[in-house]
Amino acid sequence: MKLEITSGALQLARGQTLKLKDSVGSTICAREGTVWITEEDSRKDVVLEPGHCFRVDRPGLTLVQAFADASVSLA
Repeated sequence: MKLEITSGALQLARGQTLKLKDSVGSTICAREGTVWITEEDSRKDVVLEPGHCFRVDRPGLTLVQAFADASVSLA
């Protein structure tokens, strides 16, 4: 499935996963919907609801998956 960018945000369909490689220092913000985030070699997973952000603090692969249709921004 193709990612769509609308107004500076990535649109994720339910179950769609965004893979970010070596994104230490990047900030992921949930604009719409709820997303699950997990970082490589971390035991901590994060669930972001609209209006909340998470800063990637580990090198390697970071996965962002939409629980339902969602919109996220990256900075």
